[in-house]
Amino acid sequence: MSNAKQESMSFREGVERMVDRAALAIGLGPDTTKVIQACNAVIQIRFPVRIRDKVEVFTGWWAIHSAHRLPAKGGLRFAPVMNQGEIEGLAALMSYKCAIADIPFGGAKGGLLINPSKYEEAELREITRRFTVELARKDLINPATNVPAPDFGTSALEMMWISDTYKVLYPEDVNKDACVTGKPVSHGGISGRAEATGKGVQYALQEFFRHPELVAAAGLSDGLTRQRVVIQGLGKVGYHCAKFLSEEDNIKIIAIIEHDGVVFNDNGLNIHDVRQHIAETGGVKDFPGGEYHENGEEALEMECDILIPAALESQIHANNAMRIQARLIVEAANGPVTYEADQILRDRGITVLPDIYVNAGGVTVSYFEWTRNLSHMRFGRLQRRYDELRGSDYANALEVLTGQKLEDQQRKNIVRGASELDLVRSGLDDTMRMAFQDIRGVMKNHENITDFRTAAYALAISKIALSYYDLGLAEPDGH
Repeated sequence: MSNAKQESMSFREGVERMVDRAALAIGLGPDTTKVIQACNAVIQIRFPVRIRDKVEVFTGWWAIHSAHRLPAKGGLRFAPVMNQGEIEGLAALMSYKCAIADIPFGGAKGGLLINPSKYEEAELREITRRFTVELARKDLINPATNVPAPDFGTSALEMMWISDTYKVLYPEDVNKDACVTGKPVSHGGISGRAEATGKGVQYALQEFFRHPELVAAAGLSDGLTRQRVVIQGLGKVGYHCAKFLSEEDNIKIIAIIEHDGVVFNDNGLNIHDVRQHIAETGGVKDFPGGEYHENGEEALEMECDILIPAALESQIHANNAMRIQARLIVEAANGPVTYEADQILRDRGITVLPDIYVNAGGVTVSYFEWTRNLSHMRFGRLQRRYDELRGSDYANALEVLTGQKLEDQQRKNIVRGASELDLVRSGLDDTMRMAFQDIRGVMKNHENITDFRTAAYALAISKIALSYYDLGLAEPDGH
């Protein structure tokens, strides 16, 4: 996906301007605002790796935006285009995201300047291991201080390599599994992590549509099921989001935008088939179940009810914001709308559910995985059979009281104890609901805040400011 063209400010500066806007709205002092905005530390790492009989030097970063809570948590991305400022901006988003979701982490972000598609798996494994060693030498990976997770260009596989390398370096660390999250379930991961961000987007949309006054204010009608959705990016986040929305909420995904163009079907696309086609061909071109156009960027401007950018940052910018036709934008990616575009969309009355709320599902379930690793026990182990026994007693009592025998499926539903996946999704759903209600609370308490992004940032910086006040690192109200 191409990035914004001719924007007047960087991604990091855009994030800082959004903080400034929220701080002004709630009357947060400028000194405290500067403390919150500052990136605590960022390190650039260069290291050599021998690849195919030659030595290549790779460049990576790890940025810690805030350590008001530990560990500092953030995704580790592998991408051919990035810079330190972008990493710092993404680290700041992690701080705000964790605060909104009431997750006791500071914000961090890591990146490695690399095109993963140019390397074989064994080569990527060696590069990842070397990067992990460099991070560990500087104490930038540790269950108590810095905990990476998957991001753009990385997956559970890379996280497993990082975890394995850390275990070799620190075999005596009893909590070594918690050095990284997003691992395969068979290697210390947790059920539901792979689809967590996409599932969180679904829960965010479901919560929004529980408020009819907000739906009407966005210019939408009917329920979630009746909406026509365009999704940009069918990667880890976009695929699971589209899959859950289409299969569980019966939403029509009318268009999917990918790097090679867009595929459109007004009757709805089969998400599984599109994903399979991309896996086989590398793009959406020639997909038999829809109409293909090569200009995917223009497809962001097509008429729809809900637009879900789930690719890279800065996809909606000053040059295309005036042509966006969606009534509701749901930011599944990090920073897909620039600061300038956000102002245009606000002026046009287009509702935006911001990234620092919408895509908090990943870090939420990473928190569950981290706590699972520290407890050394899977969720549900202590109470599942107990719940089943109580459910069985309830079913038996129901049969006695009614004089009727329950059908087999009814009995199974009543008796069934919660699995780890059930508990993870229950916790994620609760987190997304409560965070949305907290954001709404900010809007109700501040009449001058009328958009969700400003409210979300106001909520986040208020919480972080309180932590800094307690630590004596800032003065209340900026005095």
